[in-house]
Amino acid sequence: MLDRGAEQSQVREEKLRRIREAGIDPFPPRFVKSHTNLSATALFEQTEGKQATSEESLVTVAGRVIRLRVMGKAAFLDLLDGSGSIQIQLRKDVLGEAYQLLKLLDLGDILGVSGTLFRTRTGQITIEAQVVSLLSKALRPPPDKWHGLRDTEQRYRQREADLIGNAHVRERFILRSRVIESIRGFFASSGFVEVETPVLVPVAAGAMAHPFITYHNALGRTLYLRIATELYLKRCVIGGIDKVFEIGRVFRNEGLDAEHNPEYTLLESYEAYADYNAVMSMVEELIASVAQQVIGTTTVMWREEAIELKPPWKRLDLRTTVLENSGLDIEDSRDPVLLAQKMRKIGIEATQEVSWGRLVDKLLSEAVEPTLVQPTFILDYPLEMSPLAKTKPSNQRYVERFEGFIGGMEIANAFTELNDPIEQRRRFQEQEQLRKLHGEEEFDRLDEDFLAALEYGMPPTGGLGMGIDRLVMLLASQPSIREVLLFPHLSWSQVDLFRAVDQHVASTIAGGAHTFEAVLDGLQGALPKELRDRVTDDEIRSRIEKQLMGDARA
Repeated sequence: MLDRGAEQSQVREEKLRRIREAGIDPFPPRFVKSHTNLSATALFEQTEGKQATSEESLVTVAGRVIRLRVMGKAAFLDLLDGSGSIQIQLRKDVLGEAYQLLKLLDLGDILGVSGTLFRTRTGQITIEAQVVSLLSKALRPPPDKWHGLRDTEQRYRQREADLIGNAHVRERFILRSRVIESIRGFFASSGFVEVETPVLVPVAAGAMAHPFITYHNALGRTLYLRIATELYLKRCVIGGIDKVFEIGRVFRNEGLDAEHNPEYTLLESYEAYADYNAVMSMVEELIASVAQQVIGTTTVMWREEAIELKPPWKRLDLRTTVLENSGLDIEDSRDPVLLAQKMRKIGIEATQEVSWGRLVDKLLSEAVEPTLVQPTFILDYPLEMSPLAKTKPSNQRYVERFEGFIGGMEIANAFTELNDPIEQRRRFQEQEQLRKLHGEEEFDRLDEDFLAALEYGMPPTGGLGMGIDRLVMLLASQPSIREVLLFPHLSWSQVDLFRAVDQHVASTIAGGAHTFEAVLDGLQGALPKELRDRVTDDEIRSRIEKQLMGDARA
């Protein structure tokens, strides 16, 4: 027996067949609109009561059918486009034979409608259709028309259905677009030049992160998806572009959680003759300005707490703040074994195999970050944590670096940039040595092209990195990064797993294996470990039997 979804799709396919038989193209190549639904509504409100002619009230709109009510010789439907919905009235005495098309329509179909605007007795602005055109026949029923798509994982995997069924989700991604537009406007008005730097790079440098690795066939070399844009943007500053920024995707081969996705949108900016104090002031102004412009206020709600984004933000020293929140003075525990022991005593999981800088970062993350709900800058990091930052004149063991936190999340990371090429080479080499000692840990990488560029001379520079996704999370009051990424990365679903296994089974059969044992043997080497680890032997046998039985029937 067919399930309800399959049965509905079968009914729709039958309607599609009948539409074609009637000589109607169910997927025409184009349609010209005169108005969006919103502008059509505005037109009527502007002309209402002014005795507009029929030509003045004639509009052509298009959108998806989200509601359909047939009442004999008349019908009403709601048509949704990117601006909103509008009601359409269809009358048999106006449409004639075209009225019969109603019998073949379903929720989710996309229609074009031409007609005149009027207001119904209940006060609703409506288009009386004179011409109705089918623009796309939907073969799959839309999400529940009353409640939208509710299953969280399905919403992420089928974002198009999520957008169709949930107006608030569409509004959230429109907000995201406006945030990025506002950021660009802020930097343009401040004299910054927007540039684009390579995504495929020979050295994945500029941050401490594991890269994704690929191979360029024509060049015959291994390349990496960028983990940052920093070093290329600094080369622009060296070349004379004193204020430069980029908004783009970066890729880090890391885990997934409420605040992390393997690819995300990063803003980086660099300003010559500025330091981290100037960048701090800019970040305060930028975020408050974007919030005011996009959501109309500098106050946002985050996990039931009101956060005020207006400057000035709180400024806290890293060493002092860690001591106050954990009871540990990092200067008293410069040995990683000792620091790891002390961290375990206060309930923070740590091993002495990792570097001292990584332990301090973990201590900051677990003991301090959750307390930083209101906007806060943490200042002056140990040198070991910041190989690209300039040291403080007053204390060479610390660098001029800050991180900005809101809602317990890191939002921004910035330095007074190191511009001494000899010192930068020494630090890169130190990072390479640390990588040999702690192979699983993330360290920055030595980039000879950047070091060569630095030898031309880079002016004193303030640099900034800021995650756009987390900023949107705050402004949209969404605690999960997956709610502000249109298509977030997800682990395998059961459907994905079985589809991948079936493909390997089919390929093995096509390669000449026609018995159960032969297919099973062929899969031993062909099935990737990532599938074998997630599918049981019984499930694999079941998938083989199913396809072999299908071949036998054929």
